[in-house]
Amino acid sequence: MELRSDTKLKEWKKFYRLNSYFHDDLEKLASSLIPPEVSLIEFESQGGELLSKLPNKEKLGVSSKPELLKHSQKHYKKIKFLDYASLQKLNKKFDYILLTHTLNDSEDVQKLVSSLNKLSLYNSRVIAVYFNFLWKPIFDVAEKLGLRLPQNKESSWLSEADINNFFYLEGFEKIKSGKRFIMPYKIALISDFINKVVSQIPLINIVCLTNYAIYKPIQFRNDYSVSIIIPARNEAGHMRGVLKKIPKIGKSTEIIFVEGNSSDDTYQVIKDEIANYKGSLKLKLLKQKGKGKGDAVRLGFSYAKNDLLMILDADLTVDPKELIKFYEAAANGKGDLIMGSRLIYPMEKQAMRVLNYLGNKFFSIAFSYLLDQRIKDTLCGTKVLLKSNYEKIASNRIFFGDFDPFGDYDLIFGASKLNLKIVEIPIRYKERVYGKTNISRFTHGFLLLKMVVFAAKKIKFT
Repeated sequence: MELRSDTKLKEWKKFYRLNSYFHDDLEKLASSLIPPEVSLIEFESQGGELLSKLPNKEKLGVSSKPELLKHSQKHYKKIKFLDYASLQKLNKKFDYILLTHTLNDSEDVQKLVSSLNKLSLYNSRVIAVYFNFLWKPIFDVAEKLGLRLPQNKESSWLSEADINNFFYLEGFEKIKSGKRFIMPYKIALISDFINKVVSQIPLINIVCLTNYAIYKPIQFRNDYSVSIIIPARNEAGHMRGVLKKIPKIGKSTEIIFVEGNSSDDTYQVIKDEIANYKGSLKLKLLKQKGKGKGDAVRLGFSYAKNDLLMILDADLTVDPKELIKFYEAAANGKGDLIMGSRLIYPMEKQAMRVLNYLGNKFFSIAFSYLLDQRIKDTLCGTKVLLKSNYEKIASNRIFFGDFDPFGDYDLIFGASKLNLKIVEIPIRYKERVYGKTNISRFTHGFLLLKMVVFAAKKIKFT
């Protein structure tokens, strides 16, 4: 909501109060997207109201309106506020950059986006919030009725494709995007239901007022050291000769086996494999005290010493040589959480039972919808991410709870909450040749469904 150059502070306050329901929702959106521990800069911070309500300790607001800038500096002394001329002299980078309805009113959008490079770290996130252009006629009527702050110039009504293109031209790529908010004024019970639930229904969300997208700098290649975690329970047959099948990846490679209280001789087989190994891989064998694959993976991650963490299922239904593809995607900055997808290539006959296949299809659709990122196969065990990103996910685990026995959703939910880019690599899925799966289709399927409902409440319908 822009001010004319001659609009006084009291006018801004008047229209801010009048549209407080909208501003409250903008605060909820920002709070859900921006982790509280990061440094943050907001462009066109207006009267400083939004920044003042966010819990981040390191905050900077930038404003082109002298009256609002003075007001912000006077009333929010713990937050730093600057004009654009002072920003040019600032030699600092930020974890998050927030553009609240800034792009629509910029004289040169591409120049503005280009200037963000100076403020960005290699892993910074830019959040662009903008109005849906379908609302232009409604805004025009609202302004004539005195329900919207008078505008002194015509805004640029940008589509998501337009904004994506500006960011791509200046070295940023989109991670995800979303839409929210239909009812701009509060009507008891009705408005909240429409804005939280109805606005998230596909097709209906086309008319949402608020659109947002999250971008990250396009990265250049980095070479990493690699830790491969192999959780193994009742997999003795697959563990014999396993070290001959795993390639050396990255600057150095360590393999951490986590044996999960098997009823066969899995532990002894792995121990013998390590004792007889003569190659350059660094090897470690851990004994799991807890239960479940998720617990085993976390134990392995806690012992990992290298930059890039990889999970390889001990049933070897994914060929270990495929890990090279995952490494290349990570090293070239293609994604932050890189997952295998088994649902592209044809499978061997007994690789996945029909109900499992249908379940994976369902959860794929559900998660793509919930997380606003395309995910085709949620349960493929092969997942890769930087240790630094895993540590951030682990520190925020309390947000979703700790009831995922597999560890897959823990990583997917956590990555999405931190605005990490999720990328899938199609792999060939082979038939298990020893033992049987540790997954119960119905018991675990019901648990996964509960997790989807829980995530929907925490992420989508807020």
